[in-house]
Amino acid sequence: MLRSMFSGVSGLRSHQTRMDVIGNNIANINTVGFKASRVTFQEIYNQTLKAASAPTSATGRGGVNAHQVGLGVSVASINVLHTQSGAQRTDKATDLAIEGDGFFVVSDGVTNFYTRAGNFDIDPQGYLVSATGLKVQGWTNRNIDGEIITTGTTNEINLANLSMPPRPTSVLGFEGNLDSGLDVNDMIEYTTSIVDSLGEEHNIKLIFTKIAPNRWDLLIEPADVNSKIINSPLYDSTDATNFPGAQPIQFDGNGRLVWPINGITIPNIEYNNGAVPTENLFISFDTEKFTQNDSESSVKISYTDGYLYGVLNNINIDSMGRVVGIYSNGQTRIDAVIAVARFSNPAGLSKLGENLFQISANSGEPITGQAGLDGRGAINPGALEMSNVDMANEFTDMIITQRGFQANSRIITTSDEMLQELVNLKR
Repeated sequence: MLRSMFSGVSGLRSHQTRMDVIGNNIANINTVGFKASRVTFQEIYNQTLKAASAPTSATGRGGVNAHQVGLGVSVASINVLHTQSGAQRTDKATDLAIEGDGFFVVSDGVTNFYTRAGNFDIDPQGYLVSATGLKVQGWTNRNIDGEIITTGTTNEINLANLSMPPRPTSVLGFEGNLDSGLDVNDMIEYTTSIVDSLGEEHNIKLIFTKIAPNRWDLLIEPADVNSKIINSPLYDSTDATNFPGAQPIQFDGNGRLVWPINGITIPNIEYNNGAVPTENLFISFDTEKFTQNDSESSVKISYTDGYLYGVLNNINIDSMGRVVGIYSNGQTRIDAVIAVARFSNPAGLSKLGENLFQISANSGEPITGQAGLDGRGAINPGALEMSNVDMANEFTDMIITQRGFQANSRIITTSDEMLQELVNLKR
């Protein structure tokens, strides 16, 4: 009877542990990125009252099974269930959810931690941080081609005071139509700008003059008398050997461009503001989209590679964790890549609180890289991963656990009554 009482006590303890886990799961039903846990039981050591015996031909007896009495139950495991849960849309640029395997990496400057909670913000110093102030890890260093290096040691992501240097214009691409119905010597003017190495814009004017059917001359010159363009053949129409003068443009009878197919190169444009001279400005015409038809003229820029100095205005984050900066000059640039780590046994990670996990002896080492590659899940920007707690399952487990607790308590009370009857035999 004492054995049965101790078994009942072990059952109470084990079911109380299970209820503790269920309570924690339900308490975190709305915790961002929370992963529910479950409890499994195992029987405790069995006491053997009589050992098993094998069949024997000498006596003709068959085998006899062992007589064993169990000594109760214990907790076998408390497992974290790393199953995928749904995402809640927030449309906040720094809210991120991982769809698939992996964890965000955050650090206190000494130790790396891992989390599924992507409710990040940018702090006053420009760092991308978690809700508790830990700094999100990723990559910001560039190779010689200007691309972010997404291998090796991770570092903190800082977006403070980012700027983009100007890029001098080296290519201007045009498309549109020249009106074939214009008279000879009629002109079409189009004004655009080029950017020098200091990021200053200089307006230039393209003058298309019709000189014959299907034939035009193009003259390029500064758009105003105060232009800072100096010592340049840009507007030298007197020297035929020193471009531009008037450059011929020719179409066929179907209005398709036949010259210049390979574009026009303007060499050595100098400025009086101290900017580095533009060695070659290449002007191209789209052979499919630059036409001459009996329709209103509509020449326009289709491509330019020059842009002004810009400062960071906003960011977007894509599915591969690339932090794309949006600059005041209208340009975009990848300024960082957020790291995602996966583990061979994520259930082996240790919970630390604050939605954080830490590596353990059974989790394996983190395999860190870019989201969406090598088995790591893609990032869903503007969303947060919800808790994977299943309320219906938790309440069902609660009922089962309650009944198990009640049944074990009945073992204790029944054993007590039996002992009482034993004591009463003396009367």
